[in-house]
Amino acid sequence: MSITKDLGFCFRVLNQIKSIKIKSLGDQPFCSEMETEEELVAAAKQIMKALETKKNLMDDAKKILSNLGMQLCDINRENEQKDEGVKENDGLNEIVQQLDLIQDKVLSWERDQAIIWDCGPEEAYEYLKAVDEARKLTESLERLSLNNGSEDTTLLRRAHDVLQMAMARLEEEFKHLLVQNRQPFELEHMSFRSSEDDIMEAGSVISSGDDSLEDVVQRDSMSQGLEEYIIELVHPDVIPDLKSIANLMFDSNYGQECTQAFISVQKDALDDCIYILEVENLSIEDVLRMEWNTLNSKIRRWIRAMKIFVRVYLASENLLSKKIFGDLESVSSVCFVESSKTALLQLLNFGEAIAIGPHQPEKLIRILDMYEVLADLIPDINTSYSDDTGSCVRIEWQDILRRLGDCAKATSLEFENAVASNVSTNPFPGGGVHHLTRYVMNYIMTLADYQETLDVILKDHEREDPISFSPDMSPVSEEESIEGSSLVSPMARHFQSLVVILECNLNDKSKLYKDDSLQQLFLMNNIHYMAEKVKGSKLRTVLGDGWIRKHYWKFQQHAMNYERATWSSILSLLKDEGIQNPGSSSISRTVLKERLQSFYLAFEEVYKKQTGWSIPDSQLRDDLRISTSVKVIQAYRTFVGRHIIRISERHVKYTADDLEDRLLDLFEGSQKSLHGGHKK
Repeated sequence: MSITKDLGFCFRVLNQIKSIKIKSLGDQPFCSEMETEEELVAAAKQIMKALETKKNLMDDAKKILSNLGMQLCDINRENEQKDEGVKENDGLNEIVQQLDLIQDKVLSWERDQAIIWDCGPEEAYEYLKAVDEARKLTESLERLSLNNGSEDTTLLRRAHDVLQMAMARLEEEFKHLLVQNRQPFELEHMSFRSSEDDIMEAGSVISSGDDSLEDVVQRDSMSQGLEEYIIELVHPDVIPDLKSIANLMFDSNYGQECTQAFISVQKDALDDCIYILEVENLSIEDVLRMEWNTLNSKIRRWIRAMKIFVRVYLASENLLSKKIFGDLESVSSVCFVESSKTALLQLLNFGEAIAIGPHQPEKLIRILDMYEVLADLIPDINTSYSDDTGSCVRIEWQDILRRLGDCAKATSLEFENAVASNVSTNPFPGGGVHHLTRYVMNYIMTLADYQETLDVILKDHEREDPISFSPDMSPVSEEESIEGSSLVSPMARHFQSLVVILECNLNDKSKLYKDDSLQQLFLMNNIHYMAEKVKGSKLRTVLGDGWIRKHYWKFQQHAMNYERATWSSILSLLKDEGIQNPGSSSISRTVLKERLQSFYLAFEEVYKKQTGWSIPDSQLRDDLRISTSVKVIQAYRTFVGRHIIRISERHVKYTADDLEDRLLDLFEGSQKSLHGGHKK
């Protein structure tokens, strides 16, 4: 009973305390509060003492104890809520004060139009510090949530406005730092700049002249020094500031604004780079309408610009992105790709225009140059655009490379057709080296430098007419073809086909000459030129020594055929057959005189014609003169020496030395006539 009595007393005291606390909230003092609490403590001690001796309680007692516990919990909860409310009110007051200070700082810079970073590092540091505090305050207000009360929502909105204002200012400062601290991109400081840059060609890459190859691009020189050539696009002193701004903007959930600022500024910088590299933004239609001389110059610039742009500028741009956004996972990659891909795709667009243009043979060298540049730069592109973000660039790069390869292949085959269909209606003057021969041999001699590339491009090509033909249109045997033809490269097979087509064409052109001697001289000149070109260049390893031996034999045969056609009938006049008197073994003086005069007339006619014929190669010209002179002078000396007693000296028009001197005038390409008699 005593426990129940004490419990009843406890309930009455608790109700009093509760009433007192409620009234206290209304600011009415109750001095008896402490006495009531002391009575409650005394009653509670009595209950505790009774419970120590009383182990079994009745249901009513248990229920009363349970209710007592619940009331005590309610009182504790009310006290805790009151304490928290006091603390939160104190915290809000502190936040408001701090926000006021930050807002004043931000607004002071908004009123001042000066660039913060131009005012010195201390001002920049203070501003960053204030903005970071604004970020932290905003996060604190968001966490508090304050039961979504109107006052609390207003404060949070105010904090967001201050932060947004600061972020907009930081974005402008970020752009300003990038633009004002951009380092100049100066080509003249780069060791790989060539004097060829300023040369404007007047014709094709390959011409018919022997000096045409000096125009070929020095392909290796463009690569030298590029691999490790990284430049500072932005002054290194401001990189820490740019990085601090970027990190703060990302921490404040303004990362997209920061990356867009970087991308927009660097896009303009890349456009400036392309301008410095003298590459115009041309449409495909502009390229297709362009004259070859102009287009040739632009291709040369494109080739040079592409290597510099990728290996120098893009590599430097990628490094800049990593320096600024390196702490932000994949952000640097996105910024680099988005800022650079427009300019790079512009350059590739020019390659696409070339690839879809007409397959003109004079373009082949330049197309191969473009193909090799793209192929050489694949590792650089794969490194710079390695993740999914850059996959569009990698795909487009490979597509343009494939198109240029297809274009080069089609142009190579078109060149074969052009050689085969080159028809002449008039014989080539003087029987010299035809311009088609020079063009084709210089062409393939230059192409030999592209063996690896051509082997890749032509590897799947097989001619529909695999049988080779010699100049007389008879099939060439397997032994006469390139040594080890089953193992030859695609380029070697293509060259073999080209020279066979050229020889067939030359054979047809030789038939335009009415004079058989000039036919043979023409073929001798052209085949000798082909053999010498192969012997003295990389073509020797492509076509082989067997091909050279065969063509040496060919031009020597044509030289002998020339001598036979020109001099056989003339030298027959100096033979003793038919000079006897009819019905007698005595020699007829009349016949001797007639023979000698006929010889002089024939010799003078040969001199008149063949001084106008041409053998451009000096060694070949001397060799043929010597060979001819040996035969002619020996026959003349023998004839005159044997019959001089029967021929009056006045009938001997030329001495052997005179004739020998005249033979030295042959094949100079300038027609002459003989006047007067012999020298004494």
